[in-house]
Amino acid sequence: MAFDAFALILSMLALGLLFQRLRLFPDNAAEVLNKVVLYVCLPASVLIYAPRLELGPQVLAVAAVPWLLLVATVLLVTGVTRALKLRPDEHAVLLLCVALGNTSFLGYPLVRALLGEDALPYAVIYDQFGAFLILSTFGLYVLARYGGDATPTAAMIGRRIATFPPFLALVLGLTVMPEAPPAWIAGGLQRLADALLPLVVLAIGLSLKLALPRDELKPLAAGLALKLAVMPALALGIAWTFGMTGVMHDAVVLESAMPPMITAAALAISHRLAPGLAAAMVGYGILLSLTTLPAWAWLLQRLL
Repeated sequence: MAFDAFALILSMLALGLLFQRLRLFPDNAAEVLNKVVLYVCLPASVLIYAPRLELGPQVLAVAAVPWLLLVATVLLVTGVTRALKLRPDEHAVLLLCVALGNTSFLGYPLVRALLGEDALPYAVIYDQFGAFLILSTFGLYVLARYGGDATPTAAMIGRRIATFPPFLALVLGLTVMPEAPPAWIAGGLQRLADALLPLVVLAIGLSLKLALPRDELKPLAAGLALKLAVMPALALGIAWTFGMTGVMHDAVVLESAMPPMITAAALAISHRLAPGLAAAMVGYGILLSLTTLPAWAWLLQRLL
Protein backbone atom coordinates (compact mmCIF):
# COMPACT_ATOMS: atom_id res chain seq x y z
CA MET A 1 0.00 0.00 0.00
CA ALA A 2 2.79 2.44 0.90
CA PHE A 3 4.67 1.64 -2.34
CA ASP A 4 1.48 2.23 -4.34
CA ALA A 5 0.93 5.60 -2.64
CA PHE A 6 4.46 6.84 -3.30
CA ALA A 7 4.35 5.60 -6.90
CA LEU A 8 1.12 7.55 -7.33
CA ILE A 9 2.71 10.64 -5.73
CA LEU A 10 5.70 10.54 -8.07
CA SER A 11 3.49 9.97 -11.12
CA MET A 12 1.05 12.79 -10.33
CA LEU A 13 3.88 15.13 -9.35
CA ALA A 14 5.62 14.47 -12.68
CA LEU A 15 2.35 15.02 -14.57
CA GLY A 16 1.74 18.27 -12.72
CA LEU A 17 5.24 19.55 -13.52
CA LEU A 18 4.80 18.50 -17.16
CA PHE A 19 1.39 20.20 -17.45
CA GLN A 20 2.86 23.31 -15.81
CA ARG A 21 5.71 23.41 -18.33
CA LEU A 22 3.41 22.81 -21.32
CA ARG A 23 0.82 25.28 -19.97
CA LEU A 24 -2.00 22.81 -20.65
CA PHE A 25 -4.05 24.04 -17.67
CA PRO A 26 -5.23 27.55 -16.78
CA ASP A 27 -3.00 29.53 -14.43
CA ASN A 28 -5.47 29.06 -11.56
CA ALA A 29 -5.83 25.28 -12.03
CA ALA A 30 -3.88 24.46 -8.86
CA GLU A 31 -6.03 26.85 -6.84
CA VAL A 32 -9.23 25.26 -8.18
CA LEU A 33 -7.99 21.74 -7.40
CA ASN A 34 -7.04 22.80 -3.88
CA LYS A 35 -10.54 24.19 -3.34
CA VAL A 36 -12.07 20.91 -4.50
CA VAL A 37 -9.90 19.12 -1.96
CA LEU A 38 -10.72 21.61 0.79
CA TYR A 39 -14.49 21.65 0.26
CA VAL A 40 -15.09 18.05 -0.87
CA CYS A 41 -12.30 15.49 -0.33
CA LEU A 42 -11.03 16.59 3.09
CA PRO A 43 -14.51 16.82 4.67
CA ALA A 44 -15.30 13.38 3.25
CA SER A 45 -12.15 11.97 4.88
CA VAL A 46 -13.01 13.57 8.20
CA LEU A 47 -16.57 12.24 8.10
CA ILE A 48 -15.26 8.71 7.55
CA TYR A 49 -12.79 8.64 10.41
CA ALA A 50 -14.01 11.13 13.04
CA PRO A 51 -16.95 8.94 14.21
CA ARG A 52 -14.47 6.19 15.12
CA LEU A 53 -12.83 8.38 17.75
CA GLU A 54 -13.57 7.87 21.41
CA LEU A 55 -12.99 11.20 23.12
CA GLY A 56 -10.84 10.87 26.20
CA PRO A 57 -7.39 11.56 27.67
CA GLN A 58 -5.60 9.87 24.78
CA VAL A 59 -7.27 12.11 22.21
CA LEU A 60 -6.33 15.16 24.29
CA ALA A 61 -2.75 13.92 24.38
CA VAL A 62 -2.67 13.65 20.57
CA ALA A 63 -4.05 17.19 20.25
CA ALA A 64 -1.47 18.49 22.74
CA VAL A 65 1.56 17.30 20.75
CA PRO A 66 1.47 19.92 17.94
CA TRP A 67 1.03 22.68 20.53
CA LEU A 68 4.08 21.48 22.46
CA LEU A 69 6.00 21.33 19.19
CA LEU A 70 4.90 24.92 18.54
CA VAL A 71 6.65 26.01 21.75
CA ALA A 72 9.78 24.14 20.64
CA THR A 73 9.53 25.74 17.19
CA VAL A 74 9.47 29.28 18.61
CA LEU A 75 12.51 28.56 20.80
CA LEU A 76 14.51 26.78 18.09
CA VAL A 77 13.69 29.21 15.28
CA THR A 78 14.61 32.12 17.57
CA GLY A 79 17.96 30.45 18.21
CA VAL A 80 18.54 29.86 14.48
CA THR A 81 17.60 33.47 13.71
CA ARG A 82 20.18 34.77 16.16
CA ALA A 83 22.89 32.33 15.07
CA LEU A 84 22.42 33.03 11.34
CA LYS A 85 21.45 36.70 11.78
CA LEU A 86 18.28 36.25 9.73
CA ARG A 87 16.03 39.08 8.61
CA PRO A 88 12.64 39.47 10.33
CA ASP A 89 10.78 38.22 7.24
CA GLU A 90 12.96 35.08 7.11
CA HIS A 91 12.30 34.55 10.81
CA ALA A 92 8.55 34.79 10.15
CA VAL A 93 8.69 32.25 7.30
CA LEU A 94 10.56 29.75 9.46
CA LEU A 95 8.06 30.21 12.29
CA LEU A 96 5.18 29.42 9.92
CA CYS A 97 6.78 26.63 7.88
CA VAL A 98 8.37 24.76 10.80
CA ALA A 99 5.34 25.03 13.08
CA LEU A 100 2.82 24.08 10.39
CA GLY A 101 3.05 20.85 8.39
CA ASN A 102 1.00 19.51 5.52
CA THR A 103 -0.94 17.36 7.98
CA SER A 104 -4.19 17.15 6.03
CA PHE A 105 -3.63 17.34 2.26
CA LEU A 106 -0.65 14.97 2.39
CA GLY A 107 -0.95 13.82 5.99
CA TYR A 108 -4.22 11.92 5.74
CA PRO A 109 -3.44 9.78 2.67
CA LEU A 110 0.19 9.18 3.63
CA VAL A 111 -0.61 8.18 7.21
CA ARG A 112 -3.21 5.82 5.80
CA ALA A 113 -0.72 4.40 3.28
CA LEU A 114 2.14 3.99 5.75
CA LEU A 115 0.24 2.98 8.90
CA GLY A 116 -3.18 1.75 7.80
CA GLU A 117 -6.82 2.77 8.33
CA ASP A 118 -6.69 2.61 12.13
CA ALA A 119 -4.22 5.51 12.27
CA LEU A 120 -6.43 7.97 10.37
CA PRO A 121 -8.64 9.10 13.29
CA TYR A 122 -5.54 10.23 15.19
CA ALA A 123 -4.25 12.08 12.13
CA VAL A 124 -7.58 13.92 11.98
CA ILE A 125 -7.28 14.99 15.63
CA TYR A 126 -3.65 16.07 15.17
CA ASP A 127 -4.58 18.13 12.13
CA GLN A 128 -7.86 19.71 13.19
CA PHE A 129 -7.14 20.43 16.86
CA GLY A 130 -3.47 21.04 16.21
CA ALA A 131 -2.30 22.36 12.85
CA PHE A 132 -5.56 24.05 11.84
CA LEU A 133 -6.05 25.83 15.16
CA ILE A 134 -2.38 26.85 15.21
CA LEU A 135 -2.73 28.33 11.72
CA SER A 136 -5.89 30.17 12.78
CA THR A 137 -4.28 31.66 15.90
CA PHE A 138 -0.48 31.68 15.94
CA GLY A 139 -0.29 31.81 12.14
CA LEU A 140 -2.51 34.87 11.93
CA TYR A 141 -0.49 36.54 14.69
CA VAL A 142 2.81 35.96 12.84
CA LEU A 143 1.34 37.38 9.62
CA ALA A 144 0.05 40.42 11.49
CA ARG A 145 3.29 40.91 13.44
CA TYR A 146 5.66 40.65 10.48
CA GLY A 147 3.39 41.35 7.49
CA GLY A 148 1.92 44.64 8.63
CA ASP A 149 -1.68 43.45 9.10
CA ALA A 150 -3.94 44.44 11.95
CA THR A 151 -3.77 42.10 14.93
CA PRO A 152 -6.47 39.40 14.50
CA THR A 153 -9.43 39.67 16.84
CA ALA A 154 -11.13 36.82 18.68
CA ALA A 155 -14.18 37.26 16.42
CA MET A 156 -12.03 36.95 13.29
CA ILE A 157 -10.38 33.79 14.58
CA GLY A 158 -13.72 32.30 15.65
CA ARG A 159 -15.28 33.04 12.27
CA ARG A 160 -12.34 31.43 10.46
CA ILE A 161 -12.66 28.28 12.57
CA ALA A 162 -16.46 28.09 12.32
CA THR A 163 -16.44 28.34 8.50
CA PHE A 164 -13.60 25.92 7.78
CA PRO A 165 -15.17 22.93 5.91
CA PRO A 166 -13.08 20.10 7.45
CA PHE A 167 -13.67 21.49 10.94
CA LEU A 168 -17.44 21.55 10.29
CA ALA A 169 -17.14 17.95 9.10
CA LEU A 170 -15.29 17.10 12.33
CA VAL A 171 -18.12 18.54 14.42
CA LEU A 172 -20.67 16.52 12.43
CA GLY A 173 -18.50 13.41 12.64
CA LEU A 174 -18.22 13.63 16.41
CA THR A 175 -21.93 14.32 16.95
CA VAL A 176 -24.48 13.07 14.41
CA MET A 177 -22.50 10.92 11.97
CA PRO A 178 -22.82 7.19 12.81
CA GLU A 179 -19.68 5.10 12.96
CA ALA A 180 -21.21 2.70 10.41
CA PRO A 181 -23.38 4.76 8.01
CA PRO A 182 -25.44 3.14 5.23
CA ALA A 183 -23.30 1.48 2.56
CA TRP A 184 -24.18 3.99 -0.16
CA ILE A 185 -23.06 6.89 2.07
CA ALA A 186 -19.89 5.13 3.24
CA GLY A 187 -19.02 4.13 -0.33
CA GLY A 188 -19.53 7.65 -1.67
CA LEU A 189 -17.46 9.22 1.09
CA GLN A 190 -14.67 6.69 0.56
CA ARG A 191 -14.49 7.44 -3.17
CA LEU A 192 -14.27 11.16 -2.48
CA ALA A 193 -11.61 10.59 0.18
CA ASP A 194 -9.59 8.38 -2.19
CA ALA A 195 -9.41 11.29 -4.67
CA LEU A 196 -7.58 13.40 -2.07
CA LEU A 197 -4.02 12.23 -2.76
CA PRO A 198 -3.96 12.39 -6.59
CA LEU A 199 -5.71 15.78 -6.69
CA VAL A 200 -3.42 17.30 -4.06
CA VAL A 201 -0.20 16.06 -5.65
CA LEU A 202 -1.35 17.15 -9.12
CA ALA A 203 -2.06 20.63 -7.71
CA ILE A 204 1.38 20.65 -6.10
CA GLY A 205 3.01 19.74 -9.40
CA LEU A 206 1.11 22.48 -11.21
CA SER A 207 2.32 25.12 -8.76
CA LEU A 208 5.70 23.76 -7.57
CA LYS A 209 8.57 26.25 -7.72
CA LEU A 210 12.12 24.96 -7.21
CA ALA A 211 14.05 28.17 -7.77
CA LEU A 212 16.77 28.09 -5.13
CA PRO A 213 17.18 31.37 -3.24
CA ARG A 214 21.01 31.41 -3.06
CA ASP A 215 21.09 34.16 -0.45
CA GLU A 216 18.70 32.12 1.71
CA LEU A 217 20.33 28.69 1.56
CA LYS A 218 21.22 28.68 5.26
CA PRO A 219 17.71 29.46 6.56
CA LEU A 220 16.29 26.99 4.01
CA ALA A 221 18.60 24.19 5.21
CA ALA A 222 17.98 25.03 8.86
CA GLY A 223 14.21 25.21 8.39
CA LEU A 224 13.97 21.89 6.56
CA ALA A 225 16.22 20.19 9.10
CA LEU A 226 13.97 21.41 11.91
CA LYS A 227 10.75 20.45 10.11
CA LEU A 228 11.70 17.05 8.71
CA ALA A 229 14.08 15.76 11.38
CA VAL A 230 14.00 17.67 14.66
CA MET A 231 10.21 18.04 15.01
CA PRO A 232 9.43 14.32 14.51
CA ALA A 233 12.29 13.42 16.85
CA LEU A 234 10.76 15.68 19.51
CA ALA A 235 7.31 14.23 18.78
CA LEU A 236 8.75 10.76 19.29
CA GLY A 237 9.91 11.77 22.77
CA ILE A 238 6.64 13.52 23.64
CA ALA A 239 4.56 10.54 22.49
CA TRP A 240 6.72 8.21 24.60
CA THR A 241 6.39 10.53 27.61
CA PHE A 242 2.59 10.56 27.23
CA GLY A 243 2.54 6.77 27.13
CA MET A 244 1.22 6.52 23.57
CA THR A 245 1.50 3.17 21.84
CA GLY A 246 0.66 1.52 18.53
CA VAL A 247 -0.87 3.45 15.66
CA MET A 248 -1.64 6.45 17.87
CA HIS A 249 2.07 6.86 18.66
CA ASP A 250 3.11 6.35 15.03
CA ALA A 251 0.44 8.66 13.60
CA VAL A 252 1.58 11.50 15.87
CA VAL A 253 5.21 11.10 14.81
CA LEU A 254 4.41 10.87 11.09
CA GLU A 255 2.09 13.88 11.19
CA SER A 256 4.86 15.90 12.84
CA ALA A 257 7.23 14.80 10.04
CA MET A 258 5.07 16.13 7.21
CA PRO A 259 6.67 18.81 4.98
CA PRO A 260 5.74 22.49 5.43
CA MET A 261 2.10 23.45 4.95
CA ILE A 262 1.37 24.86 1.49
CA THR A 263 -1.23 27.26 2.89
CA ALA A 264 1.23 28.69 5.42
CA ALA A 265 3.83 29.35 2.73
CA ALA A 266 1.20 30.84 0.40
CA LEU A 267 0.10 33.24 3.14
CA ALA A 268 3.72 34.24 3.78
CA ILE A 269 4.21 34.92 0.06
CA SER A 270 0.99 36.95 -0.15
CA HIS A 271 2.30 39.11 2.73
CA ARG A 272 5.67 39.56 0.98
CA LEU A 273 7.53 37.66 3.68
CA ALA A 274 10.67 36.19 2.05
CA PRO A 275 8.68 34.70 -0.87
CA GLY A 276 11.66 32.82 -2.33
CA LEU A 277 12.37 31.14 0.99
CA ALA A 278 8.69 30.29 1.57
CA ALA A 279 8.32 28.71 -1.90
CA ALA A 280 11.57 26.76 -1.51
CA MET A 281 10.54 25.48 1.95
CA VAL A 282 7.43 23.92 0.39
CA GLY A 283 8.98 22.72 -2.86
CA TYR A 284 12.12 21.14 -1.47
CA GLY A 285 10.29 20.05 1.67
CA ILE A 286 7.84 17.97 -0.37
CA LEU A 287 10.61 16.39 -2.44
CA LEU A 288 12.76 15.59 0.60
CA SER A 289 9.78 14.18 2.48
CA LEU A 290 9.46 11.46 -0.15
CA THR A 291 12.63 10.11 1.46
CA THR A 292 12.28 11.20 5.08
CA LEU A 293 8.70 9.98 5.61
CA PRO A 294 9.43 6.36 4.60
CA ALA A 295 12.57 6.58 6.74
CA TRP A 296 10.53 7.62 9.79
CA ALA A 297 7.99 4.88 9.06
CA TRP A 298 10.83 2.34 8.87
CA LEU A 299 12.28 3.61 12.15
CA LEU A 300 8.91 3.39 13.89
CA GLN A 301 8.57 -0.24 12.80
CA ARG A 302 12.02 -1.04 14.20
CA LEU A 303 11.26 0.71 17.49
CA LEU A 304 8.02 -1.26 17.79
